[in-house]
Amino acid sequence: MNILYLHGLHSKLSPQKRKILEIYGKVYAPDIAYEAKHIQPVEILKQFPDTEFNVVIGSSMGALNAYIISENIGRCALLFNPPLSKYKPVTFATTILKAVATKHIVLGGKDEVVNPAETLKFLGEHLATDELNIKTFPDLTHRIPLDLFEEQLKLFFSSLCY
Repeated sequence: MNILYLHGLHSKLSPQKRKILEIYGKVYAPDIAYEAKHIQPVEILKQFPDTEFNVVIGSSMGALNAYIISENIGRCALLFNPPLSKYKPVTFATTILKAVATKHIVLGGKDEVVNPAETLKFLGEHLATDELNIKTFPDLTHRIPLDLFEEQLKLFFSSLCY
């Protein structure tokens, strides 16, 4: 299984989280400079021209890009605190047969970086096009603790029969 993991703004995939992800497959985690351009799914995928990803996972700004990539390549996504109110449609050529791709979304009720209410509003406007599994944690802030990351990965992959 090939996993595309996209980190957030001013962040990187920690060694501990990488180790947990590697339980489920080969992890591709590019370093992305979001400062100049927040939305860059095409640029991200160009780094892996011969790789077919089975799932896309992202946190914060990486989750926004993971959402767009999931929409375009028809693969399931696990998204931690995605700032979907910043979403702009991006389409690109793909050789993958597209289908409705389930989105598993984790939101923190106390996130002061990404407003969970704005994300829920965006998702409400897309209920007819997306299959969504939304989990809110009232006391969660923007950072995803290791134990929650591990728990949500386990739930995500078990829903995919892995």
